[in-house]
Amino acid sequence: MDIKKLYNGVEIPAVGFGTWQLTEGVHEVIEHALQAGYTHIDTAAVYKNEQEIGEAIKKNGIDRSSLFITSKVWNNDRGYDNTLRAFETSLSRLQMDYLDLYLIHWPANPTRENAQQENADTWRALEELYQAGKVKAIGLSNFLKHHIEAVLDNATIKPMVNQLEIHPGYLQTETVDYCKKQEIVVEAWSPIGSGRLLQNESLLAIASSYGVSVATLCLQFLLQEGFVVLPKSTNPKNIRYNLHFERFTIRNDDMEAIKALPTTGFSGLNPDEINF
Repeated sequence: MDIKKLYNGVEIPAVGFGTWQLTEGVHEVIEHALQAGYTHIDTAAVYKNEQEIGEAIKKNGIDRSSLFITSKVWNNDRGYDNTLRAFETSLSRLQMDYLDLYLIHWPANPTRENAQQENADTWRALEELYQAGKVKAIGLSNFLKHHIEAVLDNATIKPMVNQLEIHPGYLQTETVDYCKKQEIVVEAWSPIGSGRLLQNESLLAIASSYGVSVATLCLQFLLQEGFVVLPKSTNPKNIRYNLHFERFTIRNDDMEAIKALPTTGFSGLNPDEINF
């Protein structure tokens, strides 16, 4: 199992199971993921599947200590008191005593009045949860370099993780490089561009030279770059393969070719422009 270590010593499986947009057949899909060997499950309050995920885990009888469970505080629950309440609600839905990782889902839009203070108050709540032992690690999601810098101005505990949209064609290099300097592990959501990269001619050609699919090429590229990846599938075969595909080494020239791809597969969700 590929493992990354956070700066506080907590170990995180480098391949997690993403559950964004998983709203139907949740019990069955999570059961497939657990049976395939996933120990890292990523969810969020806004995904509206925490309850079903918790039920599936409980039904499966897997030792909680062997799992790494992430959730996130949603935008309308930002702020110190709201975040503490939202955390307890997520914990209750998941039927757990603690989380392994809790994230601020999105930064407050900079055009909002008191956006920086809102982020700071939310982060203060995460720090309290961490200090109380209710969560083993805390971090951010979709925070760009300038958002992180603003959080650090008021933080007493540095974020351990930043979850970003990362895939070939959208590498967010400035923010990733900054995270590396701050010892913040970067998780890649939408690692194959939510399927938007599967017919990309450049990636098809490179994948073909290794005898793999574009999806596998994307995952290997990101793992080779040191990211944690969060692929999502509802197909039992793909669920298993995304975790267990035979690791290989992408040659330097192909790595550079992938890095040089023009912007492609981007969701369009810019943290500075979102209005939700």
